[in-house]
Amino acid sequence: MSQPPGPLRPDQQQEIVRQIGLALASQAPPGWRQLRIEYRAAGRHVEADLLVTGPDGLPRPAQPHPEAVRLLGVLRSGMYQPGRGTWLGMICVFDPAQPPDVDFVRPDLEPPFRQQPPALGFQDELRFFPRADEQIPAWLREKAGLTPPVSDGEVRTPRIYDGLDAAGKPLIRRQPLVPAEAERVLAYLDAAPVILASRSYGPDAFAPDRDDAVPMNFRTDGAWAWPGAVAYYLREHGVPPDPDLVAHIRARRFTAPSEVTEEATDQALAAITGERPQTTV
Repeated sequence: MSQPPGPLRPDQQQEIVRQIGLALASQAPPGWRQLRIEYRAAGRHVEADLLVTGPDGLPRPAQPHPEAVRLLGVLRSGMYQPGRGTWLGMICVFDPAQPPDVDFVRPDLEPPFRQQPPALGFQDELRFFPRADEQIPAWLREKAGLTPPVSDGEVRTPRIYDGLDAAGKPLIRRQPLVPAEAERVLAYLDAAPVILASRSYGPDAFAPDRDDAVPMNFRTDGAWAWPGAVAYYLREHGVPPDPDLVAHIRARRFTAPSEVTEEATDQALAAITGERPQTTV
């Protein structure tokens, strides 16, 4: 593949989705209740996982029909937008009594690949589906080797929640994490080096009766710096971290560094305290 094919009209996209459902249903057991296929791609790297819910209501993994996998590739190519690229991950759910439910992975988030594609796969992605520079998300830029996977010197800090309601209670406007991913995010948050330690604990904004519950320490991975409240609220109340931080953790494959450089530590402390790090001559 050297050039993306012409764009598909919305009705053509719907027809391809319908054909995908027919191909999957042709191998499903009689009386099936749901077909759920998850498709991920980067360049020539393709993954397709199918769950079939049978008459007993239990979902079981199955091998997707090759024609369905081919049509998913056609759909992905046909949805390419010049300068903006195309989606790299999607989930499609088929129900006998409902229209298909199609959900595309946001472009700023890395799809949860079962096997990490090589850098060449992401380079091919940008070659097959060219993007304007400003349309290349940070995680894709890093995976394709366009920039080194290091901090640009500006350490970010997350939003703990998304504001307060009229009663002063915290508001959350974020997609929840599935339990398996929440555990991996927690492991990352807890594994990063501590840069500010404290034996003190603060009040729980979601449970005001807990006066001394939230850890007051800070950690960093060199690109982000976060308070202990981030992991605490995820663990205790299921509050997902700042979506940008979650995207960053996914891009790093949930692997936190065991140590960071002195310069990164200084930048993280500056981000926390609001003071510029001192330089030596």
